[in-house]
Amino acid sequence: MRMPPLRIVFLGSDPIARPLLDWLVGEGATVAEVAGVFTQPDRPAGRGQQVRPNAIKAWAEARALPVLQPERLTPEVTAQLAAFRPDLGLVMAYGHLLRDDFLAVPRLGMLNLHTSLLPALRGASPIQTAVALGLRETGVSLMQIVRRLDAGPVADRERVAIGALDTALEVEAQLAAACVPLVARCLPALARGELGFAVQDEAAVTHCRKLTKEDGALDFARPAVELAARINGLFPWPGCSAALGSERLKLGLADVLEALPSVPPATPGSVAGSDATGLLVWTGAGLLRLRRLQRPGGRMLPAGDFLRGFPVPLGAIFASQPMPALLVPSRPPPTH
Repeated sequence: MRMPPLRIVFLGSDPIARPLLDWLVGEGATVAEVAGVFTQPDRPAGRGQQVRPNAIKAWAEARALPVLQPERLTPEVTAQLAAFRPDLGLVMAYGHLLRDDFLAVPRLGMLNLHTSLLPALRGASPIQTAVALGLRETGVSLMQIVRRLDAGPVADRERVAIGALDTALEVEAQLAAACVPLVARCLPALARGELGFAVQDEAAVTHCRKLTKEDGALDFARPAVELAARINGLFPWPGCSAALGSERLKLGLADVLEALPSVPPATPGSVAGSDATGLLVWTGAGLLRLRRLQRPGGRMLPAGDFLRGFPVPLGAIFASQPMPALLVPSRPPPTH
């Protein structure tokens, strides 16, 4: 006998959830019904700082779904959630700390989609940090929400490979798509009361933090493999850049030259020439190949196009700056 669709309230504010939402109202409509959407209030956005709806509000309004945008989760807002009679709350990149009384409203609780393979990379920047650390795999975890950050028991994970030339932009798109099979196999099990949850291994926890523009600094005395990962992981935001003479160039894609030239290594940051795909720069260990570059006020261009308009002489030196750590110390779990 077919189970009736679960009444779901979705809570989120980031376009990464769009593929999942499209599935929920399409193929997933046999197992789930989106009863309403909670998202952040309209904010100024873009260069003109015009107040406009975020992507999740726009998606919901285009489908005539109820949308709530509370600034705070007050008791009145909890009552509004209860009025939807939800079986489940599904959360992804919402941006509010959820109170216990709010979490208790849905009959089957609240589940969160976090874009890492928990317990790795709890925190605010798991996609960028996974790429910037040079990981070759990440994923999405479906977990129960608890009062500690991303610490709840995990039901299931969907894994995503990270390619050598993937930036955070490509990995985010893959993770957005990965939410669909993860939720598609978990919702029916949840409805049947068969979805199990495993406590996270606290010994394996790592934490990433909110990124700032200062995180785009590069120290060319570090190994080329580390620099390439940082450039790719922080594209498009906050983006890596480095001063070359009087110009500060943004760097959008990089990798490591595997076959080193016969000339001896030079000062880290010095330009060693170019090949068919990039500008070559000496580092503390190996040659970094900069595949996409951008001048101030210009567009991000493939290295060949960039160098035709902005020749870079052999031996020119990119200035180094200290690179902030992307991982932060993990707090021990409470003892009570």
